[in-house]
Amino acid sequence: MGRRWIFDGHIAGIGTASGLRAVVGVWQHSPFGRFTDVMLQLPTGHRLLLAPTRDVAGFISATYSFDEVQVVDVRTRLADRRLAVDAGPLVVRAVTGARTLLGNGLRIVPRRLAVHPVWLSVVSPLAAAVAPGARTYGTAGSGRAEYY
Repeated sequence: MGRRWIFDGHIAGIGTASGLRAVVGVWQHSPFGRFTDVMLQLPTGHRLLLAPTRDVAGFISATYSFDEVQVVDVRTRLADRRLAVDAGPLVVRAVTGARTLLGNGLRIVPRRLAVHPVWLSVVSPLAAAVAPGARTYGTAGSGRAEYY
């Protein structure tokens, strides 16, 4: 993929005591328009993508690996620190945490710089040191690089 695709939105990582893990992408702006997708990993390890259209499902499943892909109606509401997602068989109701001190401090970085791939590549090791497991840069399937 030789061109740059920009997705502007929110990503929520959710885990349950039973072992279910979910990553919800709520995208206000993307090459596919506004949409929400859900990547699930069941306690058995089965990986499932819930996507709103075949195009979105195709793009995401070319980037990440899944055992199953379902195109389902996905409805989302994100407001007042509350996330509601209804996606096929999945219902999520979650409260998001407050922005951390670090998160508030990072808001002083001008947006134009904060979203630039070079900046995100440079600060990725710092992000991982401050918040273990966090990254601002990574690689994905189909030779794609990702910047967060």
